[in-house]
Amino acid sequence: MKPLRPLAPLAAAVLLVGCTTTNPNSGQTQRNQTGTGAAIGAVVGAAAGALSGDGSTSRRDRALIGAAVGAAAGGGVGAYMDRQEEQLRRNMEGTGIGVERRGNDIVLNMPSSVTFGFDSSDLTPAATSALQDVSRVLTQYSETLINIVGHTDSTGDAAYNQRLSERRAQAVGQYLSQSGVSASRLNMQGYGENQPVASNETEAGRAQNRRVEMTLTPMTQS
Repeated sequence: MKPLRPLAPLAAAVLLVGCTTTNPNSGQTQRNQTGTGAAIGAVVGAAAGALSGDGSTSRRDRALIGAAVGAAAGGGVGAYMDRQEEQLRRNMEGTGIGVERRGNDIVLNMPSSVTFGFDSSDLTPAATSALQDVSRVLTQYSETLINIVGHTDSTGDAAYNQRLSERRAQAVGQYLSQSGVSASRLNMQGYGENQPVASNETEAGRAQNRRVEMTLTPMTQS
């Protein structure tokens, strides 16, 4: 079997062009999720294309065909999540709820100061307003699964904190379900004080740990 070294320039070119874009506001180069998916798909497709065929098509032509097919497949999920992320960022602006991209996943970070009162699992009016906007996006983009996880700080009894985190996750999930999001897409759980993101030795750290995280994951990765 011949080595795939001739494909290296093609792979490098696709990765360099596909994985970055220019931020129109800052002018800085940044990572592009859609381009990344398409680039990875292109490289995989190129390799597969080069190894396929019956000899009637040149190795390079087969690689280019495979790259085009792979780019289309790899970019599909990224583009779908890009559009969903853009709409969520627009809707969550000014609400105090953070939007973070992790690969193809989108994470909404909902601090308890925005969503719940002290020692309560009842959603605040500000939380229900924001979740109404979230539910509109989720019903529009139905090809995602939603994992809702409650977290607390380490103050007080660990068993009580576990139950509180579960109740808060359930409250968010129930509101989304009542707002039209299919219950089959929702998974709710609580981790209590077991997954801190900051030190529990300071009030600022404890405030960061008191949160509900909603992770949106595409149903298909290809």
